[in-house]
Amino acid sequence: MSKKVLVVFMFLFASVMLFSFGGKEEEVPVTTQVTGMVRLVGTSLFQELVITGREHVWYVVSEEAGKLIDMQYKTVTVEGEETVREIQFANGRSAGTKRELRNIRIISTE
Repeated sequence: MSKKVLVVFMFLFASVMLFSFGGKEEEVPVTTQVTGMVRLVGTSLFQELVITGREHVWYVVSEEAGKLIDMQYKTVTVEGEETVREIQFANGRSAGTKRELRNIRIISTE
């Protein structure tokens, strides 16, 4: 094969692969301040730490959970990077949003 045909083939192959895997854009984290109650949710095998506020629930990424695990059932105010992702069912319908917090800094506890 000539170089030109090989380059075109590689470009087409890469395009098909990106299309088939979704080629999603990277979510950009936004620094935000959150106030809510710290608690665990999930089953015994898949527990996640969350901060439940008045309007939203923020999932604390597992690397940051150690900072808040001893504050369960206390109201905290933290600052961190929030990432919001749309969750979809297998049929493509929306299942809601998932808000995640990382790089958490504790501001106050009650």
